[in-house]
Amino acid sequence: MIIYNRNAWTKLAFSYKGTVIPAILGRVALITSLSLLLHTLKEVLPANWTALHLDPLGHTILGSTIGLLIVFRTNASNARYWEARSHWGIMINSCRTLARMGHVYAGGQAEDLANLISGYVLAVKQTLRNDIDLDEISHLVPANIFEKATRSGNPPTIIAKGISEWIFRRQAEGKLDFRMAQSMEELLTKMVDSQGGCEKISKTPLPFVYATLIKQILLVYLFTLPFVLLEKMGLAGPIIVAVVSLGMLGIEEAGVETEAPFGTDPNDLPLEQLCLTISRDTHQVTR
Repeated sequence: MIIYNRNAWTKLAFSYKGTVIPAILGRVALITSLSLLLHTLKEVLPANWTALHLDPLGHTILGSTIGLLIVFRTNASNARYWEARSHWGIMINSCRTLARMGHVYAGGQAEDLANLISGYVLAVKQTLRNDIDLDEISHLVPANIFEKATRSGNPPTIIAKGISEWIFRRQAEGKLDFRMAQSMEELLTKMVDSQGGCEKISKTPLPFVYATLIKQILLVYLFTLPFVLLEKMGLAGPIIVAVVSLGMLGIEEAGVETEAPFGTDPNDLPLEQLCLTISRDTHQVTR
């Protein structure tokens, strides 16, 4: 995630890194080149151009439809992004409280619980990114749990089981009463529920029919736009086409990027930072 000063208007307006411009520049250049080619043909063959000119009424109606689809796409992507961040917010709070309760009510011996919690969130991060490399948690969880996690289709569930076993052992040793053990299990359930919510977002993209429809209508609109503008605007037509293409394709691409917030793109959630925050806080509270 890119951290920025929301009040730095000029810096934001002229930013390039982290924007959608690199992703859409090729498409914008292609449409603009088509406009320049058509403008050239219009100047060379003015008599034949009239037959290719399109009435702007159709584009006016189609533009309204595209606007609604892009708004739908943007809202759906933003909702997914903020839902994902909310799940991680619940996970952070639950991890902090679980570690605190383990330290206070289990006799101050909860460093191993903090390690398990840290290993759990790191495994969730890797799972959401479809990355099977769990080396970064090998020093945090017991060898038997790590071995089982590496063979599991869902490593975080194995580590969650390890946390449950930690709670059960402390209860069996008499360091936790039933009520406290139950409260800690409820916190662990919240963590697993948040993991499930993130997996729902990760594995359920925007319906294919909407994703393709927006792109198809955008292509029709933008590739026929020069036939509407060049008759009246002349050489300014390609410039207007480039600006309109940049705006429409940019908004659509922004929705594509925020739809899947668990990757490593500049605007994805900072999962490494969130995991580091959980690890830092849980270890500090259990020392």
